[in-house]
Amino acid sequence: MRQRLLDEPDRYRGRRRVPTPPRSRYAAVVTTAFVGAGLVALGASAMPDAKGVSPSALDELRQASVTSQDFADRASDAERASRDTTRLAADEAAEPEVWLLPLQGYEFTTPYGMHWGELHTGIDLVAPEGTPYVSIHDGTVTKAGWYGGYGYTVIVRHADGSEAIYGHSSLVSVQEGQQVKAGDQLGLVGNTGHSYGSHLHLELHVKGEPLDPVPWLQERGVDIKLQVEAIYSDVAAS
Repeated sequence: MRQRLLDEPDRYRGRRRVPTPPRSRYAAVVTTAFVGAGLVALGASAMPDAKGVSPSALDELRQASVTSQDFADRASDAERASRDTTRLAADEAAEPEVWLLPLQGYEFTTPYGMHWGELHTGIDLVAPEGTPYVSIHDGTVTKAGWYGGYGYTVIVRHADGSEAIYGHSSLVSVQEGQQVKAGDQLGLVGNTGHSYGSHLHLELHVKGEPLDPVPWLQERGVDIKLQVEAIYSDVAAS
């Protein structure tokens, strides 16, 4: 019997035996398999259970949501501010220009035109000496003082290039280079220069040439003859 076993061919002779992996490697393989299976199962679910998410991850998600909402609120505020600025600019651009009467309680006497063979280049408004007169429009004072036959005179250049000349003053209240608004006092009615009595001589020049102030001011809501101003003048002067 022993001889037969010794003589029987060894079925495993010449073959390599697969070594059994060490216990540590075996544990690693099994652990990897379980982890892989867990990942597949997690990926297959539509939404993870909140109980299975770490508190730190939930805090990060909440913080990201708050930050995103903060950015959205800031963008909304910036857009609202931009709209308000645009609306304000449009309102300012739409605001009408203010033109006013140069004084109150006067008598319209000499109009613009030819008189005694000479061109009277303005209009005369008779008022008691010392009556205050004001600027008919916003502008810059280019002359404030004696001006030949005009006597004491104030000249105001407006933004559109036109000029208003206020002549025969008894006193001027402004200085050259001063910025004035419609309704600002410029001086007092007088009888200086080549004058026949106490009155305000008013001229308007456009491109250096005199023109009739009556129709010019009528186009801008001011009627010199009727002593009427546009309705918004009260608001501008307040």
